Amino acid sequence: MNHNNSGVLPLEGTNVVSLEQAVAAPLCTRHLAEQGARVIKVERPGSGDFARQYDDRVKGMSSHFVWVNRSKESLSLDLKSSEGLEVLFQLLADADVLVQNLAPGAAARMGLSFEELHLRYPRLTVCDISGYGHGGPLQDKKAYDLLIQSESGFLSVTGTPDPEGMVKAGCSVADIAAGMYAQSNILSALLLRGRTGKGSHIDVSMLESLVEWMGYPMYYSFDDAMPPPRAGSSHSTIFPYGPFPVGDGETVMLGLQNDREWREFCKQVLQKPELAEQPRFATNPQRSVHRDELGGLIREVFSGLSLAEVVKRLDVAGIANASVNDMQRVWKHPQLQARDRWISVETPVGDVPALKSPGLWFAGAVSAVPEIGEHSRAILSELGYSEEQIGQLEQRGVI
Repeated sequence: MNHNNSGVLPLEGTNVVSLEQAVAAPLCTRHLAEQGARVIKVERPGSGDFARQYDDRVKGMSSHFVWVNRSKESLSLDLKSSEGLEVLFQLLADADVLVQNLAPGAAARMGLSFEELHLRYPRLTVCDISGYGHGGPLQDKKAYDLLIQSESGFLSVTGTPDPEGMVKAGCSVADIAAGMYAQSNILSALLLRGRTGKGSHIDVSMLESLVEWMGYPMYYSFDDAMPPPRAGSSHSTIFPYGPFPVGDGETVMLGLQNDREWREFCKQVLQKPELAEQPRFATNPQRSVHRDELGGLIREVFSGLSLAEVVKRLDVAGIANASVNDMQRVWKHPQLQARDRWISVETPVGDVPALKSPGLWFAGAVSAVPEIGEHSRAILSELGYSEEQIGQLEQRGVI
């Protein structure tokens, strides 16, 4: 069940400093934190990470922020002040990883390029996350998730067939892709340092992360071939694979992957074995070409059955299927409950439920969602600042 019972955390003793905002870098560092790293999140004094203001749906806190910022310490620091930068450089002296996704060029202007930092801290890994990466004509261009969904071609193959039918993903896929590639690269860099003694420079772009995810539609369109058509919530090139209405007003999602499953589907689900013999439905490319006609035949059979009856037939036939859940159903999903995937996490506005990270799970590494600057005094004390010095920094708005 992916439990870790040894009490040992894989990243224990690893210090991560993060100049992070929005989703990509915070998601990366939350996963590092929940593998045992100590993550110090550096935020602007007063306002903090701008994702704190995206909405107020979680008892007054932002949904994005609560999701990606648990298990970290928050240090408020004005990096435009020399005193704030001095604190940051003191932190980096003992850090293993610096993660940043500030606006393009901002970190370099503060003396935080890998080239400069590597001279001072040769064991430090620097992970830069940006929209387009370093170099190239777009390196300085601002990038947000939807813009990268557009630039990467993701939008062009997602949505409905009509000319205005492009649809964005309902969650931040470009940010998530970049954040997860950043995390796996950081783990590789830490292993590499164990062999070489040196830190690495990781340059992760949202564009490259999402284009990597676009491998299937890109190869499908190889050599100027037609791209897969937008097919709503159905599969663009495999049929039947998608949502079908049933008699009691519900919807079933089903997917066939091969001709053997197609024959079973005709025999046991549609109870029309003769359909399997018809040449226009015999292979997947043919079924996809004739999807309107075949879809009509399937809907006709399903219209006389309840969701439970359709699912039973599909399960008996060994045909993959799923419920079409909304968010409320996902919160109550019986599989997640049966596998004990929920925990309670503290936030400044009270406890909220949270999903355990998939895979290896280290309960001892999970802690609260921090308030802005909640750990500033404690971190500065560790660095040797006196109460009086900390008070002065506070008065001057440095922390």
